[in-house]
Amino acid sequence: MKNESPRTGAGFNSAEEAMSWIVGLTNFGIRPGLDRIKLLMEALGNPERRLKFIHVAGTNGKGSVCAYLTSVLRKAKYDVGTFTSPYLTSYANRLQYNGQDIDDETLLRLVNRIKPEADKLAGTEWGAPTMFEITTALALLYYGTVTFPDYVVWETGLGGRLDVTNIVSPVVTVITNVGHDHMDLLGPTIADIAREKAGIIKPGVPIVTAAGHPEAAAIIRETAESKKATLYALGDQFGFKPESIRENEQIFGFQGPFRAIQSLAVTLNGTHQLANAAVAAMTLEVLRQYYALIVDDEDLEAGLRETSWPGRLEMVSDSPRILLDGAHNPEGMEALAAALSDIYSFDRLNVMIAMMPNKNHEHSLRHILPMVDMLVITEPDFHKKMAAEDLAAVANRLKAELGGPRDIVVEPDWRRALTLLRDASSQAPAQGDTLSVVTGTLYLIADVRSWLLHGTNSEKGW
Repeated sequence: MKNESPRTGAGFNSAEEAMSWIVGLTNFGIRPGLDRIKLLMEALGNPERRLKFIHVAGTNGKGSVCAYLTSVLRKAKYDVGTFTSPYLTSYANRLQYNGQDIDDETLLRLVNRIKPEADKLAGTEWGAPTMFEITTALALLYYGTVTFPDYVVWETGLGGRLDVTNIVSPVVTVITNVGHDHMDLLGPTIADIAREKAGIIKPGVPIVTAAGHPEAAAIIRETAESKKATLYALGDQFGFKPESIRENEQIFGFQGPFRAIQSLAVTLNGTHQLANAAVAAMTLEVLRQYYALIVDDEDLEAGLRETSWPGRLEMVSDSPRILLDGAHNPEGMEALAAALSDIYSFDRLNVMIAMMPNKNHEHSLRHILPMVDMLVITEPDFHKKMAAEDLAAVANRLKAELGGPRDIVVEPDWRRALTLLRDASSQAPAQGDTLSVVTGTLYLIADVRSWLLHGTNSEKGW
């Protein structure tokens, strides 16, 4: 079967045209369900059946766990496909093979193969595929017909049970944790969200989890038992013990059911990254026991230490100090607050924040507001966003209850807001040590990161 469709009016002439079409499909919104992706993959020859997947779900920590797994597997000389979302710099970031983005020529060829099938589907009762469905199909074609990696590290987009990534049959399943996120789509309670995420657990496929909420942990355990999937849960079957913690280096010991490993180090900040690294180590141990994966201890140590993950407690400027962290839900904001207390030193804390409208804003702000000296509230450059004035109303209400920022500034334009944040650092008293933090939705993080590091706009999105 040819890899490229005939050059008809439906074909694209450049990768930019192809990506523009895909991104434009966001107008179809999010439509959970596997019917369209199954039909699309059948039409494309089911390339997913040729691949070994590590399927990763969870409220927070998915991206970090995927980064740890990719780094260690590559250090051990395995070829690795990595599919993640959202992306921070360009659309191609989310489809990587051995750490490199998909190239334009391959992307164009594969999208021209997908487009006619997507058009056919659009004319049926199922309707046009969504942006995420096309992107998932593109990833499966890329890995299953072009690169053929030894493992695909496969991150869910939203939830799990009805997420289109759930079309695959993994060799191991990971659920990092369960928290309050996307409650408009996944359900209003932790139990509802846990059931959706537990939907990626497959019969007989081992499951690794760090879910600490008792109700969520119980649902994951019950689902694993019902599907005869061996469960490895943080705090029960495996654990970690911090040995030393300082900025840009955390050393810990790992204890698992098969062995213990001492003095592993990660350079990602925040104690939550120790849990993420332990989850990755347990996942690799499962692959070692079940599938004869070969990862020498020195490769494990180097892979964990060398892992980087942009936009998560990332210091992007030293003068003034500007820290980026995509804490977009209560659990993420709690982790950020803990990291600020435990790792970073400062006399004054200035925070710039923007949020999406479907988040638990009050519970998020409660974790960090009492620590903040100046809060700059802005908006992401994205069609779905929470108005800065609305978020400011929440912050002012909480300030009356909790105390916190002496100054709450509303500036909807994120570039002007960033200027205000930087100016406030330069105007601080000479004896004061100011830390500026940009946090909230990853759509804001993507723009600020690209602007500060490269002086360019980002192409961030799902």
